[in-house]
Amino acid sequence: MFQVINLCYEKRSVIITTNLQFGQWNHVFGDLILTEAFIDRLIHYSHLIVFNRDSFRHKASLMNQ
Repeated sequence: MFQVINLCYEKRSVIITTNLQFGQWNHVFGDLILTEAFIDRLIHYSHLIVFNRDSFRHKASLMNQ
């Protein structure tokens, strides 16, 4: 994934959606330096959209119980 972001850096648009905060990404990639480089390239020139809303799926599952 780092190679894809690195190739697209400053050349193409990229959209990534996740439910993880940046601090949790190291657990996914397993390498702190690689994760920091990935996030650095990803957020440079970016627009972050953060949704702080309740999960509709979670609400629906609670209603079905």
